[in-house]
Amino acid sequence: MNHDKNTRVAVFDIGKTNVKLTVATREGGILETISAPNATHPGPPYRHHDLAGLEDWLMEELRTLATRHALGAFVACGHGSGGVLVGEDGPAAPMIDYEQPLPDDVERAYAALAGSYRERGSPIMVGATHLARQLLWLERGFPEAFGRARWFLGLPQFWAWRLSGGAVSEFTILGAQSHLWNVPERRVTEIARSQAWNCLMPPLAPAWAPVGRLKPELAKRFDLPADMDVLAGIHDSSANFYRYQAAGHADMTVVSTGTWIVGLSDVFDQSRLSEARGMTCNADVEGHPLAGALTMGGREFSRVAGEDGAAAVTDAATVARLIERGTMALPSFGDEDGMFPGSAGAGAIIGPPPANPSEKRALAVLYTALLTTVCLDALRADGLVVLDGSFVRDPLYAGLVAASRQASGAGAQTLFNLDSQGTAAGSALLADHVRRTGPVAVTLEKPPRLDLPGLAPYRARWLERARDAAGSTAAMTTMTRMETR
Repeated sequence: MNHDKNTRVAVFDIGKTNVKLTVATREGGILETISAPNATHPGPPYRHHDLAGLEDWLMEELRTLATRHALGAFVACGHGSGGVLVGEDGPAAPMIDYEQPLPDDVERAYAALAGSYRERGSPIMVGATHLARQLLWLERGFPEAFGRARWFLGLPQFWAWRLSGGAVSEFTILGAQSHLWNVPERRVTEIARSQAWNCLMPPLAPAWAPVGRLKPELAKRFDLPADMDVLAGIHDSSANFYRYQAAGHADMTVVSTGTWIVGLSDVFDQSRLSEARGMTCNADVEGHPLAGALTMGGREFSRVAGEDGAAAVTDAATVARLIERGTMALPSFGDEDGMFPGSAGAGAIIGPPPANPSEKRALAVLYTALLTTVCLDALRADGLVVLDGSFVRDPLYAGLVAASRQASGAGAQTLFNLDSQGTAAGSALLADHVRRTGPVAVTLEKPPRLDLPGLAPYRARWLERARDAAGSTAAMTTMTRMETR
């Protein structure tokens, strides 16, 4: 392994909509980042990602970055719903866009095969979210491509394989709602065994392990260092969590914010997980279970704030005015139930509506802060809570989460980190995992104290009305289904 402490780490961060290529120090310091859209094609055979175009972009940008930085390692991180069926030389089938709807017969067959919630580690979610469900569709719908397959690789491991030729599986990706891995028992799931998909899963390697060095032909073609290590790669949320683990923190919950509000806790009790509320069992870099709670807060924020509210400026006085008037946003403004079963698509604003863009933004910040506290309550987050991601750029968000926790009786510390590239920083830290002798530095700040005496009763009323509204919606949905049979 290339242990030259003066070399840099190239981090390829693959999101659903965009990708980033970042150069970082081995201590997680971000030096340079470039980004591009993560393009998809509508088909045939189904909506899929443009892996060939992405590879061209990646290699050309690595070439450019190598003229400015001494690259010693490459690591990919990405979401857990991306997998690629590969043959000897390349993809055997296009990479499925996980929001692609599946045929009804595959949905029915998967529901019968998927096993228990405790085994899977997550509910059955929409579309092609789970790698196991992608495999079932590929096997049944595209048998010729499936027959050519040698491996089925998680997204970070696919890029490790493309650059080095080394094929591995990895704990954090398998633990990210793949339905292929039982995290607490550290084994493949029953569906993976019964369908013989475990034969398509290469041996396990930890996220920090080099799977090889850059292929000589790639090094030569793109003027890249021949001794650049290619690491196994990691799930994006687990990479962010690892950053705080590497800083020496434990007994904590980390809330990452963006398109999703994702809470992960290392205080794990499987009996506390709720399938109805969409809770998950993830894995950290060592393969240990993490309790997870998530909701699509970013999209909900946009729908509550609207275009004019999203760009507005607001303050605590505006939030206080909304609380006093009883203006509430009730879940859910997205297509997922989130933490309120039965609430999908039922989002509503009750009480006097927001009067201007500043009030719209204030309501959106208040709403997403309340959603965050519901995730924390579900995780029984009694210890340190760290907030990071795009939401903390607005100081009201962290302040409202801290104030809501105090209002609900949680006396533990709530801190936030303004570094918006935690995923890339955590991924870069993997390069020195085996030789690190002390904690890395990470800056955590205290949220502003907000004077909102009406917050506690407001939060109690909001919870009651959110649960009542979700229950009513679920009951109506059940009655409609019965009437249409």
